[in-house]
Amino acid sequence: MGPGGPAPLLLVDGHHLLWAGTFGFPAPVWSRDRTRELTGVFAFFALLRATIRDDLDTGPPEVLVVFDGEHGGADRKVADPRYKAHRPTDPAALTPLQALPEVKRGLDAYGIAWVEVDDAEADDVIATLTYRYADRPVRIMSGDQDYYQLLEEPRVRVVNRARRAGQRLITATEVAERFGVTPAQWADYRALTGDASDGLAGVHGVGKTTAARLLAGGLTLEDLPGSGRLAGATGRAVAAAWPRVLTWRAMIRMRTDVPVPSVVRGAPSPALPAPAEVLDKLELW
Repeated sequence: MGPGGPAPLLLVDGHHLLWAGTFGFPAPVWSRDRTRELTGVFAFFALLRATIRDDLDTGPPEVLVVFDGEHGGADRKVADPRYKAHRPTDPAALTPLQALPEVKRGLDAYGIAWVEVDDAEADDVIATLTYRYADRPVRIMSGDQDYYQLLEEPRVRVVNRARRAGQRLITATEVAERFGVTPAQWADYRALTGDASDGLAGVHGVGKTTAARLLAGGLTLEDLPGSGRLAGATGRAVAAAWPRVLTWRAMIRMRTDVPVPSVVRGAPSPALPAPAEVLDKLELW
């Protein structure tokens, strides 16, 4: 612990980082004998190290990497079989999974904690930890906008490495200015607009501007039927999709009650070396 109490928490969406690194790194990385591609492992540690070094507005953080459980998302798939069903599952698309064991081994080697709950997705685990440690600053490393529902100024902010340097920290204020809704309304908003990345269709004809107008003033979905705002074609579309809209909102809302093992210590994590050194230590070169 630091002199002011426990270290800030950096909660990392592990699968998101691994996918972003594998497919978004500037150039592939190979073993010295050119027989093994190491892009996923190299990029994972390179991006994590750079984020800790360059993108945080806190002191040295305690880092916890959270991976999706093997059976995470099962409840959401029961609620709507289209949930993530469009995502490719061919070997090329699942290349990042080949790096996962080595990434975990590298985290262990450098004293960076990680957690994986078999029947939970990373976002539910991260939401649970964000609420569990309500006395600590939290930064969430992910490009997934669903984390916007957790934003809380100044305690909780999202770090999106894909954005430009100096613009990677996302706050509740920015979300309100960009989208016209508060973090508390995010699930309502996305239920109306849909989420293509997760296969949630949203209401036909209701885009971002219309959804923000319907929810203006802090309204929730339950407020809409009596608000006088569901008129004309928009009102008919929302009414026709109403049961699904409520289902989508329930799916988008993150759980905060996942039984996550106690892996948080309160002290800053050890510093990560350059990714080439990580690969050396793992004898992957």
